[in-house]
Amino acid sequence: MSDEAGRPVRSGTPTPTERTAHASELFAGIAPQYGWMGAVWSFGQDIRWRRFLVSRLDGRRSLRVLDVASGTGLVARELARHDHRVIQLDPSEPMLRAGATARRGRRSRGERAAVVGRAAVVGRAEVLPFTDGAFDALTVTYLLRYVDDPAATVRELLRVVRPGGVVASLEFHVPPARWARWAWRLYTRRIMPVVGGLVSPAWAATGRFLGPSIEGYYRDHPMPSQLEWWLAAGLEGVHVRTMANGAGVVLWGTRR
Repeated sequence: MSDEAGRPVRSGTPTPTERTAHASELFAGIAPQYGWMGAVWSFGQDIRWRRFLVSRLDGRRSLRVLDVASGTGLVARELARHDHRVIQLDPSEPMLRAGATARRGRRSRGERAAVVGRAAVVGRAEVLPFTDGAFDALTVTYLLRYVDDPAATVRELLRVVRPGGVVASLEFHVPPARWARWAWRLYTRRIMPVVGGLVSPAWAATGRFLGPSIEGYYRDHPMPSQLEWWLAAGLEGVHVRTMANGAGVVLWGTRR
C-alpha cells in the first residue's frame, strides 16, 4: 500500500527475468511523460479505450477493485471517479510515483475526489500479494506481453477475484483488415519512433520496441489461444471488442 508520505509500498516479488527486467527498464525511462504521450501516440484513442474498460464493470458502484499494471494510474483515476475503492499494483515504482506526483499537481474538485481511497503496491502480477477472492473486480492494462507465462498470470489474476466478480483487460492488438494492418505497421515502425525521439531517447526506444513486440505477441499467442487462457482460468460470459479498427482490444467477463 502507499505509506503515510504517499510512497508506494513494495511487496515481495519474484526474481526478475530478462523479459521482466527489460520491461522495468523500459517503463522507468518513460514514466514522467507516460500519461500524455500515450494520448499523443494513439490520437486520443487510448483515453477512450480506458474509459470503455472501466465501463465493463456494469455501472456498479463502490466495488473493491484491483488495478493491475496500473502504471501512472490512468485507469485507477477513472475507476475512482465511478466511486470504486481502488488498489493500484505495478512492478515499476517510477511509474507509480509519476502518477502520485500528477495527482498532487491537480486542483479540481473532481480530481481530488478521484484519489480518495486509493493505495499503491509495487508488485508483480505473476505473484499477487493478496488472498483468494479479495476483490470485487479487477482491471488490467497492457500486461501480458511483459510476463514470461501469460496463461499462468491469467490464472493468478482470477485467483484474487471473488466468484461473480468482473475482470476486464485492455491490450494492444494487430488490426485484422489488410489495409489497417498496413497503416498500423507504417505508423508503429516509422512514425512512432520519430515522434518519441522528439521527447527523449527512452521514448524513441519505446517507439521502436512497441510495434514488433505487439506483432510478435500475437504471432505467438493468437486471440483464440488467449481466450482459452481466460476460460480455463475460470472466466465466463467472456466478451471481446476490438477498438480503433483493431489497434486495441478489450476483453471482459465474470469469475466463475
